[in-house]
Amino acid sequence: MNKNETVNVQTFINEHPFSRFQWLIFAMCFVIVLLDGFDTAAIGFIAPSLITEWKIDRSVLAPVLSAALFGLAFGALVVGPLSDRLGRRNILIASVGVFGVACFASAFSGDLLHLTVMRFVTGVGLGAAMPNAVTLMSEFCPDRRRATLINLMFCGFPLGAAFGGFLAAWLIPHFGWRSVLIFGGTTPLLLLVALLIALPESVRYQVAKAAPVEKVRATLARIASDASNAVSFVLTERAPAVAGKSGIKLVLSSSYIVGSIMLWLAYFMGLVIFYASINWMPILLKEAGLSPQHATLISALFPLGGVGAVLCGVLMDRFNPNRIIAACYALTAISVYCIGHAVGNIGLLMLAVFVAGVLMNTAQSSMPALAAEFYPTQGRGTGVAWMLGLGRFGGIAGSFLVAKLTQQHFTFEGIFTVVAIAGVISCVALLIKQAVHPRPLVSRNRDMEVSTH
Repeated sequence: MNKNETVNVQTFINEHPFSRFQWLIFAMCFVIVLLDGFDTAAIGFIAPSLITEWKIDRSVLAPVLSAALFGLAFGALVVGPLSDRLGRRNILIASVGVFGVACFASAFSGDLLHLTVMRFVTGVGLGAAMPNAVTLMSEFCPDRRRATLINLMFCGFPLGAAFGGFLAAWLIPHFGWRSVLIFGGTTPLLLLVALLIALPESVRYQVAKAAPVEKVRATLARIASDASNAVSFVLTERAPAVAGKSGIKLVLSSSYIVGSIMLWLAYFMGLVIFYASINWMPILLKEAGLSPQHATLISALFPLGGVGAVLCGVLMDRFNPNRIIAACYALTAISVYCIGHAVGNIGLLMLAVFVAGVLMNTAQSSMPALAAEFYPTQGRGTGVAWMLGLGRFGGIAGSFLVAKLTQQHFTFEGIFTVVAIAGVISCVALLIKQAVHPRPLVSRNRDMEVSTH
């Protein structure tokens, strides 16, 4: 790089190897997403113990199962968009602190109401953390590997949920259900120290907000030293900006509204499937005749399937991402339907649960990368946050849906047949998004400059 050169930050990131600094950012964001998956799923794995210890009916569990989801939605919708105003780093650090403290405190709940309140607060922190982790990571990724890296990072969510299941199966018999929440609270508080020391602000956000050129230069220099000669920086956007609009105004503008709604609908329906399965499958399998331990272990196979998102990310970087994810949702609908018809055979049931988990979590884990690509920097934080936030209501709907179906005496097969319909809806939503907002073959750029002059 020549002295006094003007640097396009995305071109700089594209042209340099993925550095150890970027891998550090990836690792921190991955752990945040993993803890999100662990804490979000933990309540489903401890539900059978709550029923036994507090001598309550399973029908009254719906509020506590859904409390964190209400918090997740609130955190994403209200706190998440602040990242477009205050920065990704500050909101992310505060969010991790909130959900760590709240999850730890929930371990000492004495009744269902106290636990419900603390799960809501935990959800607020998680809801604000997830979209900011996705947004921050996406803004440090080269274009050619963005979907692959974000999907790899987002694998932390289903892996965290699966790990929660295996850990709960061991912890609860030895130390009781409270130990699961204590673990889920102390780990993010330890991570908080690393974030305070090492987490940077997004370099694309710095340029978009006209940050001092010294800060931009210092951040890029940690990727490659030749950035130290630059005196000004510009930012090009693949997604078209909307003049005078940022944040929620951009997301709801006429240029983005149809795509936004379709992203919300697809993610909503995907979480109907995820939370209906993760929260209720241990209970439904137990009632179908399996032992509590076997029910928990088989249920944990469902979120473990999220590792398939890595391959999907590679395909998204090479082909049309809307169609790739739509196909995954269509196959998800078929596989979830098959779970309901495999309960009489343990081997077949394990296979059906795992395959359904691979397909469903692959589709769902790919959605944040799709949203991050769809919006420009001025609205990316809000766009990702609102998709994740509004989608969380799908998790709430999924929990209450299964509760309602059990009250109506639906069979095991009937419950999973109804849940499978959500996958069809997600598939159709993404095909509509593709029809209205075809992926541009040529980048449409907008330059913003930060200079010492």
